Amino acid sequence: MSDSIFRTVIKTKNNFKTISHTSSIVLFGSCFSENMGKKLAYYKFQQTTNPYGVLFHPLAIEKAIFDCLHLQHYDTSDLILHNERYHSFHHHSDFSKNTEAEIVTAINSTIASTNKKLKEASHLIITLGTAWIYKHVETDTVVANCHKIPQKEFSKELLTVDEITQSLQRIQNGISKINPDLKIIYTVSPVRHVKDGMIENSLSKSHLISAIHRLLKSNAVSYFPAYEIMMDDLRDYRFYAADMIHPNETAITYIWEQFVQAWIATPTELLKKIDNVQKSISHKPFNPDSEAHKKFKEHLKTQIWSLEAQLAISF
Repeated sequence: MSDSIFRTVIKTKNNFKTISHTSSIVLFGSCFSENMGKKLAYYKFQQTTNPYGVLFHPLAIEKAIFDCLHLQHYDTSDLILHNERYHSFHHHSDFSKNTEAEIVTAINSTIASTNKKLKEASHLIITLGTAWIYKHVETDTVVANCHKIPQKEFSKELLTVDEITQSLQRIQNGISKINPDLKIIYTVSPVRHVKDGMIENSLSKSHLISAIHRLLKSNAVSYFPAYEIMMDDLRDYRFYAADMIHPNETAITYIWEQFVQAWIATPTELLKKIDNVQKSISHKPFNPDSEAHKKFKEHLKTQIWSLEAQLAISF
């Protein structure tokens, strides 16, 4: 019988296991950050995910982080009006509102709360999605989101490896001034930006990976290979969603499990107990008034109390 392994095993080099339920984690970046943020939230870790909404390129993430670090104040002059809604070029469309007052209030409130989170954070996870950027021609502004404004109003550029490296270095330098003990974990989104073109997507990802690896000499910076796990270990379309672009739940869970092995200090048994409690909470009984269900609820309460006392969490 052959001893061959018919898959590519991606080994994570930075097995620091420094994240526990006493850690405070902030995530910025692409929709893959949302996936990891949801997993962290599900397992009751302290996390703040994408306070500016989904951001794809390094300059957008840098802008968001520095806004929060320096308590940048937004007013109506920072907004644009398109399709009868107000938008910010530096925020996801989740922030878009019908009135100027609503969006300005939401943005400034988020900046204030994220400033506090960054000062207290133990870990910052940054997921880069693309090296392609769009610049609003009229205002000469690099945007995080085009908000479906006609493409002719923007120019498209590919950030060089040097430009990305410099952006990430500025983030690291800025963070270290207010929170020198914070650890930065970089990852590259496994989502392919096919609208840019397949060749252009590969070029973009290579620029991101090259830039990150220039920074890995610092003890404050690490790399988690989500992109490599998806491309090489899970190289099969059964691990993709229906759009054949985004990883499906099976793939997300698998990558999460690799992240747990590399970074999570909380014992696996406790994570399994949290998972069981979460599943029990969402369980819908056939007969809510039955004795069996009453016993089930009492047992669940005991499990919840035990975990909340042990890990200082709340369900």
